[in-house]
Amino acid sequence: MSDKIPEGNRSARERLAQQREREKGREKRRRTLIVASAVVGVLALAAVVGLIAANAGKDGGGDTASGPAIAPSGATGEAALTLPVGAADAPSTLTIWEDFRCPVCAQFENAFRDTIKELADEGQVKVEYHLATIIDGNLGGTGSLRAANAAACAQDDGRFAPYHDVLFSNQPPEPDDAFGKNSRLIELAGKVEGLDTPGFRSCVEDGEHDSWVEKSDTAFREGGFQGTPTVLLNGESVFPSKGDEQISPENLKKWVAAANKGKKPGTDAPATPEEGVSEGSSDPAAPSSAGGS
Repeated sequence: MSDKIPEGNRSARERLAQQREREKGREKRRRTLIVASAVVGVLALAAVVGLIAANAGKDGGGDTASGPAIAPSGATGEAALTLPVGAADAPSTLTIWEDFRCPVCAQFENAFRDTIKELADEGQVKVEYHLATIIDGNLGGTGSLRAANAAACAQDDGRFAPYHDVLFSNQPPEPDDAFGKNSRLIELAGKVEGLDTPGFRSCVEDGEHDSWVEKSDTAFREGGFQGTPTVLLNGESVFPSKGDEQISPENLKKWVAAANKGKKPGTDAPATPEEGVSEGSSDPAAPSSAGGS
């Protein structure tokens, strides 16, 4: 029996092999095109997200602050953009960037408020608050700016911390620009003992710290942060997680204890008027959504 393949059969097999190679080539090019298209799509999405973040806070709902940036009393740090709470000599620093219209910020505050206050009161951490206005930029309106200005006015009276808590406990739904009304912000000031004064009202209505707020928002957008809230413990991000551990009140205390091991608590409390929320002022409003900012 001959072991030779007939010429006709050899040609047919060769043509079949060539066809298979061509099909493999086409499939490879198709997959390459799909991958390339996906990469372009991801880059385009990243560019859009980056553009939104870069322009966050630029749209102030038609109001543009003018004049020099007037920092509130007691503001510290670079360009006086930090609102400090707690002992200045505490061994650890908790840095928090927030937007008063940001629902996730409200969720964070309502979940961690007691823990952060406890750590600050014990001299374990000093808290450095920074304000941003990204929701104004993303959704329009002026609530982020107006609320931040009002909070800076409260800082002038040494009542930033309790007023900050009242704003987040009474935050409107994210699309609702209720904080854009100075009358609402002044109304909420009535929940903080001693805050609703002619001086505070004038500061709020005149937008005394508007330019300072815009300067703070610019620092946020130029800082490379991903969104609000941004929470850093001694410069390391701890929200929504630290390494493989998700943030929780228990974990936050554990992380602070580890950072402070062998260090004395701070005792240098800032000299401010007595702070306190008036009795019966609690009017918590849970955030309307779990969306990011």
